[in-house]
Amino acid sequence: MELTQNYIEPQPLLKTLSWVDWAYALLLLFGGVFAFSRYGAYMDAYEKSFLLGAVAGFSWLGWFWKPVRPLLVGIAALSLFGISQYHGDLASVDHAFFLKFFVGSQTAIMWMNVLFVLAMLTYWGATFSRSMFVGKVATGLTWSAVLMGFTGLMVRWYESYLISPDVGHIPISNLYEVFILFCLITSLLYLYYEGRFNTRQLGGFVLLVVNAGVGFILWYTFDRQASGIQPLVPALQSYWMKIHVPANFIGYGSFSLAAMVGSAYLLSQRGILTSRLPALEVLDDLMYKVIAIGFAFFTIATILGAMWAAEAWGGYWSWDPKETWALIVWLNYAAWLHLRLVKGLRGTVLAWWALIGLLVTTFAFLGVNMFLSGLHSYGQL
Repeated sequence: MELTQNYIEPQPLLKTLSWVDWAYALLLLFGGVFAFSRYGAYMDAYEKSFLLGAVAGFSWLGWFWKPVRPLLVGIAALSLFGISQYHGDLASVDHAFFLKFFVGSQTAIMWMNVLFVLAMLTYWGATFSRSMFVGKVATGLTWSAVLMGFTGLMVRWYESYLISPDVGHIPISNLYEVFILFCLITSLLYLYYEGRFNTRQLGGFVLLVVNAGVGFILWYTFDRQASGIQPLVPALQSYWMKIHVPANFIGYGSFSLAAMVGSAYLLSQRGILTSRLPALEVLDDLMYKVIAIGFAFFTIATILGAMWAAEAWGGYWSWDPKETWALIVWLNYAAWLHLRLVKGLRGTVLAWWALIGLLVTTFAFLGVNMFLSGLHSYGQL
């Protein structure tokens, strides 16, 4: 009876909003109106609907997860400042101080790389020293890396239109760009769960896989000289890319995050860093929640990909190597969720499965481009 009397029914989100929440949404709406007034003449119906959806979606995200608000405001401010430094062509990068050393697309992305490395080292320092202050610094460095990475992508988007309106496109079309997206999405997913579960001790583990992506970006930039903006091939000149690719990488980022949580689980179970890591029950629950989110978005991405394939190639499914391996990844995590939800399996087996699943996901993401060919051969090494 006492529990019944003390129970407080959750209020709908809209009823909990303050004037600050509405002011934030109004600021986003103003930004959307400004973007439409400036670039609406260049947008088709789909792009206009994406702009409207972005305003609504980011408003909800800021209401649901308040720490993302300063990130979005910071991205907008730095991106607009960076764009303002251009004077009609890319040659401005060589002459404008801030573009050359701070907010040019390549420079901002290099800052992202440096900050992710520093964040990883600081997280490990916080884990071994048990210092809350050092942990907060690590979290701040990670947020800063995400800020610079998204700023770099936004400025790069503008730069593609400076090359030519026909070349201009959202920067998620090649391996260089999607590896940046992978680092950013994986980090944001971790930051959300860090705040929700108070799991700052996992930052060093998660930033390991993020910095593997950083290593690829650096190799792709300096060894392969492949960081330049390239025109889209005809099959990628589609509105489907703008929704299929981000949904896919929310899946990839979630599966990568779950793998690193699984590795922490396995170490803790063997008495390694046990006193410094969250309880096994917390790690197990976090692993499940992350894989469930990733599976949902990967399912959406697969459906969107099939619809895109039907438009581009005339069929929903062609057993192309990329499609086949996407199906393998989907079945892998469907089986993981089935064993946990239906069979009640917990613990070690699922932790190993999540860790090995990262290898399957990595091959589907990168290995197919390296060793196989097919209709999806857009990002070869």
